[in-house]
Parts: sequence; C-alpha cells; structure tokens
Amino acid sequence: MIKRREFDTGLEELSHLLQEMSSHVEHALIESLESLKTSDVERAKKIIAKDSELNDLENKIMDIGSRLILTQQPVAKDLRRILVSFRISSDLERMGDLSIDIAKVVVRMNGEPVMKPLIDITRMVEIVQQMIVESTKAYNEENVDLAYKMAKDDDMVDQLYGQIIRELMSFLVEDPHKASQVMHLMFVGRYIERIADHATNIGESIVYLVTNERPDLNS
Repeated sequence: MIKRREFDTGLEELSHLLQEMSSHVEHALIESLESLKTSDVERAKKIIAKDSELNDLENKIMDIGSRLILTQQPVAKDLRRILVSFRISSDLERMGDLSIDIAKVVVRMNGEPVMKPLIDITRMVEIVQQMIVESTKAYNEENVDLAYKMAKDDDMVDQLYGQIIRELMSFLVEDPHKASQVMHLMFVGRYIERIADHATNIGESIVYLVTNERPDLNS
C-alpha cells in the first residue's frame, strides 16, 4: 500500500510539472507574438532569457520518471503513463524552443515595424494556444476525444499557414525590397505551424496512454 501511494505521488508530481511546462510554453508563445506585433525587441529578449527554465522542468520530469521506473518497476498502463510523460515533456520543450524562435525573429528585425496587420498569424496563435491548453487537459483527464481534436485543429493551422505564405509571396512580388521581412514572417508562420504539429504529437501520446495503440493523427 505504501509503495503504491509513493508511486501515485510521483505520478501527481509528473502531472504538475507537465502542467507547469504547458503554462510556460503558452506564455512564451503569447509574449513572442505580442513582441512581434509591437516590434518590441527588449520584450523579445526577456522571453529568450527564460529559455533554460523549460529545459529544467523537462529534466525534472526525466529524473522523477526514471526514479519511479527503477524503484517501483511499473507495468502496463502505469509504465505507459511515465513513458508518455517523457514524450509529452519533449514535445513541450520543442514547442517552447519554437516560441523562442519567434522572439529571436523579433530581435533580428531590430525594431522594424511589421508591414501588415498580423491577422492570420494571430489566428494561428489563438488556435495553437487552445491546443496547448487542451492537450494538457486531455492528458490529465485521459480524454481521447479531446486528443483526437488536436488533428482537426492542426488542419486549421495548416490552412492558415498556407494563406500566409500566399499573401507574403504577393507582397514580395509587389515590392522586392520587403524580402527580408517577408522571410522573417514566413519563418514565424512555420514556427507556429510546427508548434501545432507537436501538440498533435501530444494527442497521439494520450491516445497511446489510454488505448495502448499508436495512432497517426497527422495522416
């Protein structure tokens, strides 16, 4: 009984740390977008400076999960939950890196105002922000339906990304002097699209946790 209680406490700690990682990623993404909208280089630098915090959280998850495996020798779903926590933390860490990459674009633009309202990019971020929140919720609740929803949201993000590329290419044709910012904004769109892909990976991990099957939500 004591051994099980210790194991459950460890799982709760993993869940708490994943929630903390998720909140960190969400904050970094929103702040990066706002720094881009306002061409605020100093705000972007503050986001970049916090990059190591997410790595520290991932390392804690690896340490706790590894200790649970070594000392408790879990099997079946208990083992899957730990392995899935490793995979989710890896996806969240990469999502954080991509959010930081957006802030780095702001630094490279060096205060240059954006040449157009960021309507589609903002919509992409809104959808991805929801995916971040719902992926963690799906993990905590073992909600397979919510996990599968990641794929539908990812499709919407992909469509918006395609619109952004087409629009930016038309800007480039009209004014080749805007090539540098066009490329910067294309990268931003790509980073957001990749964050959505990682959120979809989390959805797949949750389905695996609950069903012991490995779906491909990107197909």
